[in-house]
Amino acid sequence: MIYYDKVTKFYNGGRAAVEDITLQIEPGEFVSIVGHSGAGKTTLLKMLFAEVFPTEGAVYFGSREIAGLSDKELLELRRSIGTIFQDFRLLPTKNVYENVAFAMEVSGRTDEDIQADVPHVLDLVGLSEKMWNFPKELSGGEQQRVAIARALVNQPDVLIADEPTGNLDPINTHDVVEILKKINDLGTTVLLTTHNKSVVDNVGRRVVTLELGRVVRDDKQGKYIL
Repeated sequence: MIYYDKVTKFYNGGRAAVEDITLQIEPGEFVSIVGHSGAGKTTLLKMLFAEVFPTEGAVYFGSREIAGLSDKELLELRRSIGTIFQDFRLLPTKNVYENVAFAMEVSGRTDEDIQADVPHVLDLVGLSEKMWNFPKELSGGEQQRVAIARALVNQPDVLIADEPTGNLDPINTHDVVEILKKINDLGTTVLLTTHNKSVVDNVGRRVVTLELGRVVRDDKQGKYIL
């Protein structure tokens, strides 16, 4: 379970990026977080990943308050959270297999685990035939699917997808959304931020709407309404 308990975050004394947010996300949920630019979507996710901490209130991952974790515990937390972004952040000198394997290498996984798990996760995102291609040889949609595979290969409990379709055309956007839904169906909690109305409406699951740092709507099976 993820729990935001009356969370407020100020940056450099300015207006609150998020203000008095209380939000509970159950294991296995797919939650779309929507709102205009500056509404607080990315700040909400950064607090979960411990990139920033609340000015007031607390964020919990399971039974643990994130701000109270040791460096070792924070590392374990981050290993349980996969992240994908609008820009794919692939390593251009490594092929698809190596890009995904790299995430396992830095987590200390064995060569045997890497050889077993990388082909499996590439099959999950439909890229088995592109395993030895380099990023420059892939379409934007294929590059994003590599990024998804890399985020999934260490079997995280939660997948954060921060504007993952922002640079994609409608066909590739649809493909990425279908993969995210499949990942969620397999039991991974998915937190999606997006400006794309059709993406949210296609997902058809819980929608949390932020406005000026506050939650103004929380619909269990919602659409993009601003």
